[in-house]
Amino acid sequence: MSKIGVIGSGTWGTALAVLLTGNGHEVELWSAVPAEVEALTATRRHPNLGDTPIPEKIRVTGDLEQAMKDKELLVLSVPSVYVRETAHRMAPFLKEGQVITNVAKGIEDTTLKNLSEIIEEELPAARVTVLSGPSHAEEVSRGLPTTCVAGAHRRQDAELVQNLFMSPVFRVYTSPDMLGIELGGALKNVIALAAGIADGLGCGDNTKAALITRGIAEITRLGTAMGGSPETFSGLTGIGDLIVTCASMHSRNRRAGILIGKGYTMDEAMKEEKMVVEGVYSARAARALSKKYQVSMPIVEQVNEVLFDGKPAEDALYDLMLRDRR
Repeated sequence: MSKIGVIGSGTWGTALAVLLTGNGHEVELWSAVPAEVEALTATRRHPNLGDTPIPEKIRVTGDLEQAMKDKELLVLSVPSVYVRETAHRMAPFLKEGQVITNVAKGIEDTTLKNLSEIIEEELPAARVTVLSGPSHAEEVSRGLPTTCVAGAHRRQDAELVQNLFMSPVFRVYTSPDMLGIELGGALKNVIALAAGIADGLGCGDNTKAALITRGIAEITRLGTAMGGSPETFSGLTGIGDLIVTCASMHSRNRRAGILIGKGYTMDEAMKEEKMVVEGVYSARAARALSKKYQVSMPIVEQVNEVLFDGKPAEDALYDLMLRDRR
């Protein structure tokens, strides 16, 4: 048994806390919102995870120091836009060499840094790892079979994460390609927005297949230009995560895209979703990275024009179909 602190009590953090408790570990679940701590403690349910119970063994707390104290592993599970702020808050309580596993997906649009780079910048004493893959919280919390990849600079850190999370229903592979893992996880959200927009416009399976196929081509072009391994983008954290995010109604990015395809503005769609839509933040960063590395990413470009430039979704689809022949 290991002591683990899960920093962030959203759907993913809560689902992983349930999984880790089922693996026999002692888990504390931290929330920054006092009302949420009270509600989760009282109801032992997360409002977005249906009837999945939060085991009584999980201690829900608003005390960040307590959540981090004497923990073999810290799971950082806050939305990507809050990763830097949360890591900064964690700094006074971090022990030298403590292992942190980031499970959020995104790119900081002001610096174009991956989330692990942000954590390493704010918490230089930590050993930073990542866990990613096609893994909707709703299904993990219910114990449905899922596979992910643990990435780390050091093999022993990746294997630590693998050993703690591995279960009969949650299989974990290891990889040294942290960059590729994180880029796949962040960029697939942008393509999922495009898939949702196409659904909202009334397009069919042919369109979805095209977006997934051409989307992974864009992700791979940029990822390899930045130093990621091509094999990563053809695996679970590349095409695997892209497929599930583009196809599932569990995906808030796809759901927000559907609303945009039906005529909602970006702000209206995000308000309707009531949860952070990571792809909106990653889209701007993806466009900036494509220009920095001189990589063609036409789907990413059209998503940006729809989100931020007021371009009608129908026009974006038309321009994708009629761009220069290849």
